[in-house]
Amino acid sequence: MKGLGHRASAFGRALPPFAASLAVLVLIGSGAARAADHVPPPPQRLPLLVTNAVLHPVSGPVIEGGRMLVERGRIVALAGPGQPLPAPSSPPQVLDLGGRHVYPGFVAANTALGLAEVSSVAATVDLREVGPLNPNARALVAVNPDSELLPVARSNGVLAALAVPEGAAGGGFSGTSALLQMDGWTWDDMAVQREVAVHLELPSLRLGSEVLRGALEPLAEELRRFTAQRLKLIDEAFESAAAYGRARGADPAHPADLRWEALLPVLRGERPLFVQANELAQIRHALALAERHGFKLVIVGGADAWRIASVLRQRQVAVVIAGVHRLPLRRDEAYDEPYRLAARLAEAGVTYCIGRTGGAFAAANERNLPYEAGTAVAHGLAPDEALKAITLYPAQILGVADRLGSLAPGRLASFIVTDGDPLQTETQVLRAFIQGREVEIGNRQTRLADKYRQKYEQLKSR
Repeated sequence: MKGLGHRASAFGRALPPFAASLAVLVLIGSGAARAADHVPPPPQRLPLLVTNAVLHPVSGPVIEGGRMLVERGRIVALAGPGQPLPAPSSPPQVLDLGGRHVYPGFVAANTALGLAEVSSVAATVDLREVGPLNPNARALVAVNPDSELLPVARSNGVLAALAVPEGAAGGGFSGTSALLQMDGWTWDDMAVQREVAVHLELPSLRLGSEVLRGALEPLAEELRRFTAQRLKLIDEAFESAAAYGRARGADPAHPADLRWEALLPVLRGERPLFVQANELAQIRHALALAERHGFKLVIVGGADAWRIASVLRQRQVAVVIAGVHRLPLRRDEAYDEPYRLAARLAEAGVTYCIGRTGGAFAAANERNLPYEAGTAVAHGLAPDEALKAITLYPAQILGVADRLGSLAPGRLASFIVTDGDPLQTETQVLRAFIQGREVEIGNRQTRLADKYRQKYEQLKSR
């Protein structure tokens, strides 16, 4: 990943001088290229005392009439009515919420936030590298901190997101993801965890006559051959990385290869491998890879995960559900198959969380994450479980539960204030705090809504 600036300059060089200048002017004048005008607040200086709130710790029972003390960007303590709180280090700023609700910020576990702006404008999309073997591509350094999509997600409670690189067509290693907070001057400021997992996309293994028919039928044999070659390439990559690790261990002067360096923490069990797999055959193949090469596996997508839930539970393989609001995988499946997936995995005892589909097109709608969880509630998932599925559970799967996902002493003070249940569409997010700093919840969409609301009010008053 070479970053948005590289893409824009390459775009300019491909055009004649006049056309290149015109293209740059168009991009600068468009919403796609203009920086978001939100100014990130400075680090928290004064202690913050939240009072008269309904606290939802997620990791524990709800606290009515609760109080919460925040200092230096972290939660110090929570207390109910009549319970003592530690004395703050200096006179605190007091925030009386008048009975409103406080929840930990939502954690979006499968996004292109920061990597994609307008999917139809190539200069604003930096999701993938060329070729199928790019485990060393780091999503963090390609993040655009001025993206207009970040405040949109933040305004509905998404305060942390995993920026996931996208793989080449036909599958392969796409790179290493980064966990971001939705506020900061630079990608360095936004990083909660710079490198979370290496990501692998498997090619589709549904190559039977029920899929390869019509126009695809003449290509069936070629597609099968290509898929077999790509699967072999992926398997050989693990073997090459393991051989490279042995060679480097025996001889530190052995030439470095950044691709295999990125895979070594996976093979040592220090970093998980997130495998994009929806089909049953893909999930089985991912399990076989994990058993053969000994890495910690997380399934992303998991449309068919319920069909093999007992195996996933036994092998302690987590599932990041990539979208509740999607179509069934097969024509003959029930319409609500995706809606019931979370409830099925929860009932089977599989570790899971709810994310969205990822990719450039979905980035603009990451704000809908709580409604994906709400739909799962309407189809059998317990409300408490649904809330954990977008807070505590993704934090656990991403390895940051000691910092995010719950309201508890020592956690980062990243939380939202709402006027009701955030899984319900009528609920409003009133305020948002990231590491104890209150951040703006307005965004380009709300500003345009306010602008045109005033326009039509003026027209009606004439």
